[in-house]
Amino acid sequence: MAARGHVQDPNDRRLRPIYDYLDNGNNKMAIQQADKLLKKHKDLHCAKVLKAIGLQRTGKQDEAFTLAQEVATLEPTDDNSLQALTILYREMHRPELVTKLYEAAVKKVPLSEEYHSHLFMAYARVGEYKKMQQAGMALYKIVPKNPYYFWSVMSLVMQAISAQDEKLAQTMFLPLAERMVEKMVKEEKIEAEAEVQLYFMILERLGKCVEALEVIRGPLGEKLTSELQSRENKCMMLYQRLQQWPECNALAHKLLLKNCPEGEVHHTVAEVVRFVEERIKGEDGKESHSLRGPYLARLELMHRLRKRGCAEERLLGDPFELMVQFFGKFGDKPCCITDLKIYLHLLPAEQHVQFINRLSKAVPLREQGEEGFSFPEDTKALQRHLCLCQLSRALGLNHSLDVDGKLRLITELKAHYRYGLKFGKNAVKTELQFSDMYCLMAAHVYIDLWTETGDENMVWQCLGLLQEGLSHSASNAQFKLLLLLLYCRLGAFEPVVDLYSSLDAKHVQHDTIGFLLTRYAESLGQFAAASQSCNFSLRFFHSNQKDTSEYIIQAYKYGAFEKIPEFIALRNRLNQSLHFAQVRTERMLLDLFLEADIVLSLEESVRAMPLSAEDDDIPWDNMRDNRDLTVFTSWDPKERELTDEHRLRSLEEESVWLRLRSLTLRLLTFLAGLGHTPSQQNSKMSNENGVGDKTSVLGSLLSQLNQTLQTAAQLAEKHIQYPFLGPPATRLAPALSSGSCQCQAAALQLSVHLQELETVGLDESSELQTQICNSFKSLVVQLQEILNKCKGDLLEMKESKLKTQPSLLENLIFFVETVCIVLWMASYCAKILRPLKTGLQKKKKKKKDSQTALVQFTPPPHPCISAKLSILLLTSRPDLYSLIVTIDNLCLLQPVVVCGFQELTGSLQDLLTQALEHIKGQETGMTALKLASLTLEGPTQVSVHTHVRFSLFPSCLVFINTRGFLWPMNCIALQNPQSYLYFQTKSSS
Repeated sequence: MAARGHVQDPNDRRLRPIYDYLDNGNNKMAIQQADKLLKKHKDLHCAKVLKAIGLQRTGKQDEAFTLAQEVATLEPTDDNSLQALTILYREMHRPELVTKLYEAAVKKVPLSEEYHSHLFMAYARVGEYKKMQQAGMALYKIVPKNPYYFWSVMSLVMQAISAQDEKLAQTMFLPLAERMVEKMVKEEKIEAEAEVQLYFMILERLGKCVEALEVIRGPLGEKLTSELQSRENKCMMLYQRLQQWPECNALAHKLLLKNCPEGEVHHTVAEVVRFVEERIKGEDGKESHSLRGPYLARLELMHRLRKRGCAEERLLGDPFELMVQFFGKFGDKPCCITDLKIYLHLLPAEQHVQFINRLSKAVPLREQGEEGFSFPEDTKALQRHLCLCQLSRALGLNHSLDVDGKLRLITELKAHYRYGLKFGKNAVKTELQFSDMYCLMAAHVYIDLWTETGDENMVWQCLGLLQEGLSHSASNAQFKLLLLLLYCRLGAFEPVVDLYSSLDAKHVQHDTIGFLLTRYAESLGQFAAASQSCNFSLRFFHSNQKDTSEYIIQAYKYGAFEKIPEFIALRNRLNQSLHFAQVRTERMLLDLFLEADIVLSLEESVRAMPLSAEDDDIPWDNMRDNRDLTVFTSWDPKERELTDEHRLRSLEEESVWLRLRSLTLRLLTFLAGLGHTPSQQNSKMSNENGVGDKTSVLGSLLSQLNQTLQTAAQLAEKHIQYPFLGPPATRLAPALSSGSCQCQAAALQLSVHLQELETVGLDESSELQTQICNSFKSLVVQLQEILNKCKGDLLEMKESKLKTQPSLLENLIFFVETVCIVLWMASYCAKILRPLKTGLQKKKKKKKDSQTALVQFTPPPHPCISAKLSILLLTSRPDLYSLIVTIDNLCLLQPVVVCGFQELTGSLQDLLTQALEHIKGQETGMTALKLASLTLEGPTQVSVHTHVRFSLFPSCLVFINTRGFLWPMNCIALQNPQSYLYFQTKSSS
């Protein structure tokens, strides 16, 4: 709420306490104060709106909306009510209602500049560009100011940008905008730089480069002063488009002497070589503060000439000597490695060792340490040696070492790291240590040994080293990121949450690096952390829409028209983000797994979600992969780096997995929507009223699911391997290998057969009932296979070496998810079977046949009583026989599908009992490891082992014990109290 200044209106004085309460977050007192005020002044509309704001902030959205609409229907025109309603609608995420509010206000007060401008901004929030154009012109007619006129022009440009028909944009919207600006130019009414920028934008989009060049070089171009060399850069771009190379070269030469321009210029190779050499001679003559640009330009020119196969490359010299020269001049700068790394391919493989040996001569190492290594005297020498080590790794020399050689390299790097800490003794805690990169490189070598040999002792040593590094450099993001990745790979998620929080990800970083957290949280059983991490990302994505609208409005207010398309492009990019679709889908699935049939029923849980089974709101065709897959610092050689092929395959895998999860969620939504289905006698009527459409929707979703499963299986067969520091593999391959996806699809497929059974009834559906019973048995078999793949020890201690198996934990999570879906399907099955069974029993009671007569007696075929036993009982104990026949007839009343369902519930209970026993065994084993006294070498290793043991696996156990098994089973049992499962779960709980 905006703070109020000195006011004279008595209503403002009365409203002041309510504003203060709302500003301070005391919403209940604000509501009470508004009620008191409304008792005395019933027609004070603003008090009602402020009360509605208080209701909205206390979670009473429906009451707040009703109260707000009461005021809105009165079409208020006082500023207090309008501003309060605007705030309320924004908090409700209903900006379209603000437009209706100010449309009514403008009609009542047509000459109000304030209301017209508010109406324009309200249209800007919802992207109504045509209405923005009309509102801008109406505002200009009332108050003839240039900004209002150009608001209308910019709205025309936005109509052109957003138009689906490019021809319409080029023939109507942009020409009209051009004529509107030309009118102001002829009348000499152009006042601001923003107006010239808009004129240039229109001409550029129309492809009128000559006219645009005239504008830039003319008197209007003199207004372009806010950006450095803005006028020259625009001229450079237009020269290139018009292919006016003499003018382009002259301007480029002029700018090169001042600053490097963007774009390209056209010279002969000899001219370019001569120009670069002249610049280098000028830098060589300096005693200090040489510029890197000319030297890098020479290497870049050599790279381009070699790429084109030009023989003039030799005019530039030998790349070996050029890079040695560059290292000699700039090797003490941290940027030296990034400068040279991209040109290392210019060196042939046989020169790699020679190159490193040559560079080592330029590294002054004098001080001798206890380990027998030589150390630098100052930070500049340290940086040279560090760059030398980084170049050695980038050339692949580290990877060619054997195990002993890599261990010696690690010892040397650790010695240099610890020695270099003395240079940062007086550093602030937030500053990085000069020698941090030694520690990071040693960690990378440990990872190499782990991936190549499979020895997990290497990763424990790596974790200890990184923790040591983090204790000296608490703000080192690379240490935190690598620790986060290693803990997730080991299955220990608990320390990951604190590590990610300490990174303090801001704004768009939730989209670019959020996948590091969300990928592993749920798969490692940390459901609370998974829900929290999804909320972090979703909060950013949801605020993006509102924030971007505000940025657009500010751009209109301050005339930054060229930024408006950029803001809209950013909003579209985030709305189409792969990560956004993933966290949104996973968040809703988590809500179902954690709360459905526990806090709320499945139907109520689904109803509370912004989800439709019929509509797919994920932009599959325009999906944007915004992940930063290069967030980890790496010095690996080119053949080990992440490639474009890896990126494409990763995106494909993520998209297929997302499609599987989305279809599963939509099918669960559809299943919940079926709810209490109509009875058999109304089936024909219901078929006419839309059940047939529902069946087609269900068939379409199941068909898409089966097709996606086939695509996923083909993708999993490729066994794509990514670099260790590249994108994490999806859950797709483990889900398929565990059988979870196939079992879930089979369970969801049952809904089709159950709908058919409901339509046909129990009398004439023996084959269908047998098919459903076979499906029940198949589900139990598949679940048993998934559970078998969960068995094993998560932590094993063999020969004083600790071995982790996080894949077992991931399989257990798949088992939990699959069991939940099977239980929901069983619940739906119970809803179908209960009325059918009741109807069948009523029919049986109405039939008065002679089955109980002794004369017409035929021994029942039920296994409870054989034929010989029946005759024996009939002659000797007729009373006992009558009782058994009565029980047996009751058994005969049970249709095949009901018996099959009872077998299913009993089998599910057996499975859950096995799972609980397995989990109890895991808990016992974990406790034993915690209490055992492990003798491991080195204090760091012991602490890391203890950390991992305590952080591995806890949340999953709690969830499975209290929610994943017993609670959903109880909910289903309560819907079918006659089932055996009901008594079993009651006794278990």
